[in-house]
Amino acid sequence: MNILPAIDLKDGVAVRLTHGLMDTAKIYSNEPYEVAKKFEKMGSKWLHLVDLNGAFAGEPKNLKQIEKIRANCNLKLELGGGIRDEDTIRQYCDLGVDRFILGSIALKNPEFVKQMCKSYKVVVGIDAIDGFVAVEGWAEKSTMRATDLAKEFASAGVDAIICTDVGRDGTLSGVNVDFTLEIARASGVDTIASGGVKDLSDIELLLATKEVSGVIVGKAYYEGTLDLNEAFKLVN
Repeated sequence: MNILPAIDLKDGVAVRLTHGLMDTAKIYSNEPYEVAKKFEKMGSKWLHLVDLNGAFAGEPKNLKQIEKIRANCNLKLELGGGIRDEDTIRQYCDLGVDRFILGSIALKNPEFVKQMCKSYKVVVGIDAIDGFVAVEGWAEKSTMRATDLAKEFASAGVDAIICTDVGRDGTLSGVNVDFTLEIARASGVDTIASGGVKDLSDIELLLATKEVSGVIVGKAYYEGTLDLNEAFKLVN
């Protein structure tokens, strides 16, 4: 199981949100690339990047910081937030991003996602509020169940699915293991848990399932409730 530490970018700095609400942003670093270097030193293989401004604008908004992160670490980068077309994917490819998280567009245009899987490494981001897919930077709740969207990509060739319980995101209330397993079983695709991770016990719970391929760690690291060095020792 991979641990993917997260850097969320808002106005060029590293922040964390609660429940995905932009007005809850807490700044943790004015130089996100320095945080990326720390993660690499700890033994991380991946970095989970989100362009929060881009998620709402529908176009890249933190390119300079992403470029700086790429130039200063050898981590594999997965990036999401506002990717709506192939031109944006190409732009990020040129910056050295390894794989691309398609979220809102996966609900609105699943055929586009399936097409992109033929040329790029694609991760489908399924963010859910009360079991229903959330879109547009989590500002809206759709009428589609998260598990139904997961089934849509069962044989599409996606690299992985990231499933986020929006109600737990940024709350340090514990990861939603059951929801993660529902998505994994519905899709049959490598599934990465996200939202609510608090401490080492969450990592242990996910590891014990033997069905979860990864977990995204954000606020638990920044607030010091999870010793990331210990977490990497568990999974490496």
